[in-house]
Amino acid sequence: MSPTIASVVIPVSDLAATKAVYTTLYGAPHTDEPYYVGWAVGDVQIGLDPSGDVTAGPVAYAGVDDVDKARDAAISAGATERTAPREVSPGTRICVLEDTDGNPFGIIGK
Repeated sequence: MSPTIASVVIPVSDLAATKAVYTTLYGAPHTDEPYYVGWAVGDVQIGLDPSGDVTAGPVAYAGVDDVDKARDAAISAGATERTAPREVSPGTRICVLEDTDGNPFGIIGK
């Protein structure tokens, strides 16, 4: 399966204020927790993360079948690891890498 953009996670400093902005665009969020607010926009999840570094900017996550395999291939091609693979919900793992210019990108899958 070819990877697709599955999720975009946006680090925020004021979750309530930023949630108000995105709610005007996407309607009521499907997940509204103090640690994450999320919307389904077509086949892509848009999420707000109050625990992230807002200076790092949003991270687009490629949906893959095997996070470890995709991570290893990207690192072999020159990417570096920003955050190691970790489970974020049952059966869903993520990691964040950086390309050769330091731009973040994520991988999400099993």
